[in-house]
Amino acid sequence: MSDSGRLILLGAPLGNPADASPRLREALATADIVAAEDTRRLARLARDLDVTIPGRIVSYFEGNEERRTPDLATAIRDGAVVALVTDGGMPSVSDPGYRLVRATLDAGAPVTAAPGPSAVTTALALSGLPCDRFCFEGFLPRSGGARRTRLRSLATEERTLVFFEAPHRVTGTLADLAATFGADRPAAVCRELTKTYEEVLRQPLGELAQWAATGEPRGEITLVVAGAPPASERPRPADDELRAAVAERESAGTSRRDAITAVADEYGLRRRDVYTVIHS
Repeated sequence: MSDSGRLILLGAPLGNPADASPRLREALATADIVAAEDTRRLARLARDLDVTIPGRIVSYFEGNEERRTPDLATAIRDGAVVALVTDGGMPSVSDPGYRLVRATLDAGAPVTAAPGPSAVTTALALSGLPCDRFCFEGFLPRSGGARRTRLRSLATEERTLVFFEAPHRVTGTLADLAATFGADRPAAVCRELTKTYEEVLRQPLGELAQWAATGEPRGEITLVVAGAPPASERPRPADDELRAAVAERESAGTSRRDAITAVADEYGLRRRDVYTVIHS
């Protein structure tokens, strides 16, 4: 293996080309291969930055990521410098990248980064919500049932939550968030970050759900939702809510014993208390 081969992850601007770092410019201008999520967007970014890309440009997106990874890893092992750039933000964060990082490391070659913008941390910082502890959940499931199941598992998470969402699904997602987390839970919708029509709405989930239902949200959207209060401060759920939560798990194939345990853990209750409600 050549000592010069390596993978460079490039943090690309979310929308404003002025956010591009000098190291990103240098990597684009010197890499042997530039793997891009969208080669047309890469060409536009290069024009905006007045950078000429002399290396070979290849597409590297969700549809061909698995197929292209071995060839790129082999090129790196043979001495090529490969720069990976997505449409915006850091590769691997809900974007292509993880497979190539893993394959490069498995080949014994180094991986480095020219860090840059991230929609996750940008939205988090702009949200006005606590940033000391947070978790990133990426895109929620597309189907309503699976999405609501995932949200129920997160309803008692005490850290601030960050989600990505497509504009045509954000109305349903906000409605499910309000129903699952409570309409009063503080949240923020961050839209078109760093772009001309950047917008950050900081309202309770119920109001954000109404906003989305009465309009047509567009553009790149990141949702930030406040964490749940500590279990000791949360009101006890109604008996009907507990029964419904257990019944839903049972209908999905979970035994009643395990369903009761899971619901007790989710709501911060004693298993005995949930058992009593179910069998009353």
